[in-house]
Amino acid sequence: MSTRRCEKITPFIVMDVLEKANEMEQQGFHVIHLEVGEPDFDTPLSVKDALCRALNNGHTHYTHSLGILSLREAICAHYERTYRVSVDPQQIVVTAGTSPAMLLAFAALLESGDEVILSDPGYACYPNVIHFLNGRPVRVPVAEADGFQYRPNQIAAKVAPRTKAIVINSPANPTGNLLSAERMQAISDLGPLVVSDEIYHGLVYESRERSILEFTDNAMVLNGFSKLYAMTGLRLGYVIAPEHYMRAMQKVHQNLFISANAAVQQAGIAALTETEADVARMRAVYNKRRRYMIDRLKTLGLGITVEPTGAFYVFANVGHLSANSYQLAFDILEKAHIGVAPGVDFGPGGEGYLRFSYANALDNIKEGLDRLEKYLATHAA
Repeated sequence: MSTRRCEKITPFIVMDVLEKANEMEQQGFHVIHLEVGEPDFDTPLSVKDALCRALNNGHTHYTHSLGILSLREAICAHYERTYRVSVDPQQIVVTAGTSPAMLLAFAALLESGDEVILSDPGYACYPNVIHFLNGRPVRVPVAEADGFQYRPNQIAAKVAPRTKAIVINSPANPTGNLLSAERMQAISDLGPLVVSDEIYHGLVYESRERSILEFTDNAMVLNGFSKLYAMTGLRLGYVIAPEHYMRAMQKVHQNLFISANAAVQQAGIAALTETEADVARMRAVYNKRRRYMIDRLKTLGLGITVEPTGAFYVFANVGHLSANSYQLAFDILEKAHIGVAPGVDFGPGGEGYLRFSYANALDNIKEGLDRLEKYLATHAA
């Protein structure tokens, strides 16, 4: 018997889809992967060169538990350059990916029974990390017609004495939509600390993303290198937090993780300082794929009321096809050999939707949507 803590953790369904797709590929099927949010680009050469140099120069030992100072300073410079906000290196913990950063942040914030407000739909792992720490997720529905943006008055109605944080994610997973500056300011004014997941910053194709630190100091930022710099397997992230939370997070990090990978931290500096052209190239390709996928899904009759302008996802309404997005996703996988993420993975408000990722080559996206067109013709029949 596992613990009650583990029993509360729900599966990450998109990974179940991916693993089933991998099994099918081992049996000889050709699967088009539109389910996972992982860049298909190679990591920029300057980052790989920095990693190799770091290994050759002996960066293979423990670092400071907060992360090497030069990387933390580079993160501060990035936030000053991009958002015109001042961050002190002593406000940053560098972690082995953004998921540990999330764990540290909520560990510092939550006593048993404390509440965290989340959007519904929203990233599948938020409620599981909160449950793991004996906190209580409180979901606030967000609507397709409103671009899946929070309404601050609906958040305010959920704020209670035990509310410790409001989580925002802009650009968002699974919807690809951004929060407006006006709504970010209104959320900041509600009182609770804001935890802002900024992992998709830099992957915005219209307008621009805003950091929560432009609006308030009563905030924690989660960010990392996986998405923008195509560094998913290198596992490098960080949390920015008010100074009074830092020692608590540092102690947890020391005990659970000791430090992030030394050589990868050196590569992170290169990512922040030497990849501007690489990022611009990847972003332009993503945008071309985004436009194609949105237009094609609309042609196929899938609902997209407000077009996504960030990340690399399209969250399409398929309620007219099925009331069970889990069964629909696996039926599409088995019959059309396309991996897609069921909307229910992202909360009850995601039911009736499928998430399509355009972090794949345009030719593959075209073939995948050709297969989907054939599937839909059969499904309708």
